[in-house]
Amino acid sequence: MRRYSKVLLAMPERPFSEYAARNTAPILEVLQREFREQDDRLHVLEIGSGTGQHAVAFAAAMPHVHWQTSDLVENHAGIEAQIANAALENVSGPLVLDVRATSIEIGNCDAVYSANTAHIMGVDAVACMFALVGEVLRPGGVFCLYGPLRVGGAFNAPSNEAFDMSLRARDPVMGIRDLEQLDEFATTSGLERQRLYAMPSNNCVAVWTKRAAV
Repeated sequence: MRRYSKVLLAMPERPFSEYAARNTAPILEVLQREFREQDDRLHVLEIGSGTGQHAVAFAAAMPHVHWQTSDLVENHAGIEAQIANAALENVSGPLVLDVRATSIEIGNCDAVYSANTAHIMGVDAVACMFALVGEVLRPGGVFCLYGPLRVGGAFNAPSNEAFDMSLRARDPVMGIRDLEQLDEFATTSGLERQRLYAMPSNNCVAVWTKRAAV
C-alpha cells in the first residue's frame, strides 16, 4: 500500500500594526458616513494598504463596498495573508501601485481611501497621488485621506510637531503636510474639499469630492 506524506504549505504571517488596530473603529465611523450605500456595490480603491488590516476590517463592516487593495510589491504577501484569513468576497488582492510611476486602469471608482501615506511620501509623490485620485474617481466620487495635518501652517498638538521633526530627521522629504497645500493639489486634480473630521491622537480625515464634468 502506497503511503502519501502530507505537505503543509506555510501561509505568510499576517502583519500587525498596533496603530492600525487602534484607529480602525474611529476611521470606520467616518467611512460609514462617506461611503454610503447605493444601488450597485460601491467600488473603493485603497492607496497604500500596508498591513491589510484596514482593508479586511472595513470590507467586513461594509458589505455594500467592494474594496480594492494596492501597495508596493514588498507589502503584497502580508496583504494577501490578511485577505485569505478574512475570506471575504468583497475585498480584492493588491494591485501594484507606486503613485509616482503608476497609471492604473481599473475603471471609475466611487471612492478612494488612503491612511498615513501623505507624511511618509515626498511632496511630489503626494501631488502624484492626488492626480491619480482625480483620474480614477467618477464625478461625485469621494476621496478620504487619514493622517496628521497642519492647518494654516500650525500643528494641532506638540506631539505632532515632534513627530514631524522625527520624520524629517529620518528623511528630509517626509513631513506632515499643510491642508492648504493638499487643497491646491486637489483643485489641480478636479477635486474640492467638503469636510474635515478631527480624529483621536491628533489625526484628521480630510474628504474631497470629484467635481462634475462641465
